[in-house]
Amino acid sequence: MKGNKKYYTKDICIIFDISKATLFKWESEGLISHIKRDWRNWRLYSDENIEEIKQIIKSKSKR
Repeated sequence: MKGNKKYYTKDICIIFDISKATLFKWESEGLISHIKRDWRNWRLYSDENIEEIKQIIKSKSKR
């Protein structure tokens, strides 16, 4: 069973070496789903979201 660790936008950008604009673009295009928010309304990415992002990057690298 996967953990339920949460990642902030900055964490995702560092892990995948992408810009915040790229991440938000993928979100607006519907490529990343069900992003939760914390009490400050900051995005919280889950392990599921991490997998979605991996798939996006993988599909973009095949082009």
